[in-house]
Amino acid sequence: MTAPIRRVSTRMPGWAKVVSAVVLVLVVFFAGIRLSVLPGLKDLFGTETHDRSGPALLESIQDISRYDAASGNFQIVVDLEKDTKYLPDAIRGSRTLYVGAGTVDAYVDLGKVGKNDVTVNDDRTSATLRLPHAQLGKAALDADRSYAVSKQRGLLDRLGDLFSDNPNSEQAVQKLAVRHISEAAKDSELTKRAETNTTTMLKGLLGSLGFKKVEVSYGT
Repeated sequence: MTAPIRRVSTRMPGWAKVVSAVVLVLVVFFAGIRLSVLPGLKDLFGTETHDRSGPALLESIQDISRYDAASGNFQIVVDLEKDTKYLPDAIRGSRTLYVGAGTVDAYVDLGKVGKNDVTVNDDRTSATLRLPHAQLGKAALDADRSYAVSKQRGLLDRLGDLFSDNPNSEQAVQKLAVRHISEAAKDSELTKRAETNTTTMLKGLLGSLGFKKVEVSYGT
């Protein structure tokens, strides 16, 4: 006599179905919040921001001998696009339009002026000064005036943002904005203006000390 064949049940227990359904709902729920496909969910659970930062620590102090004589305000519209070979932009790729606003200072380093660069006559009524040429400082991006106009990301990029610690990172476009602002400052007459302002300042300062004639020149 042939023994009866026992059928092994592959049906999922009821409690497992409930757990799976809850997990699926939570995944869709939070994905909707992160991807902004379900409007109003972010406002449903109102968030509060608490600044728990510790006090700032002074690490070092540097003496500054330069005279900041001019400052230029710049603005650049950065259009940064990243594509992936063999994949359409809707699947993998990004494009960001970013308005970057920043400043660049032009200064004269008075600390490089030596004894031979300053000549004063015996009556202390005439002075001749030779100063180094004005230089440009580093471009500083103004966070209050810089902003992203639009962001377009493919499906895979959006999914990556869902599990990223910093999904809205704008570091790439910010660096690009700083680079363009620095290049624009080099093409401007900012250093020339700084030297003119420095000359005016020194003539006014020495004139108040009794000097009748003040000559200022610039060289390396």
